[in-house]
Amino acid sequence: MKQQIIVSGIGGQGVLFLTRVIAQVAVNRRTAVLTSETHGMAQRGGTVLSTIKIGDFSSPLIRTGQADLGLLLWEENLPVHQSLLKDQGQWIINSPNKSDHISIDAANIARNLGNAVLLNLVLLGAAIREEALIYTAEECETAIKQLAPKKFIEQNLAAFHKGLNKTED
Repeated sequence: MKQQIIVSGIGGQGVLFLTRVIAQVAVNRRTAVLTSETHGMAQRGGTVLSTIKIGDFSSPLIRTGQADLGLLLWEENLPVHQSLLKDQGQWIINSPNKSDHISIDAANIARNLGNAVLLNLVLLGAAIREEALIYTAEECETAIKQLAPKKFIEQNLAAFHKGLNKTED
């Protein structure tokens, strides 16, 4: 099975950790995976874009109209990256507003958990809930446990489960 994914946010929002979690599941499955990151002005709050290709690909870059899934940690990046998604592709967006795409107020959920940076894992949970990723919740939990610092594992899993169960309290 193949899948092309873009993850976009602004500096400090966990784009790279989310990319690592998605790629780790592929590694755990012994599936080929390629990733690439463009950091731009990330240290000053600029856009960070990462691409993930799961399956047999020769280049990590995603061409216009080829992405199956877009995970946007910052909804203002939609106009910038919209051309990357294929017509049948899905956007899952961190947004308090309803839209034509799947939206979840991941930032608010993460703040309610006491750590705003967890919005990336809330968004991952939503992607699994919507069956937008070719992974299972259990596979993502395993990858989170492998990659998160030990003292943050429970908090990371809690954020993932909030997105998975769409509980915004």
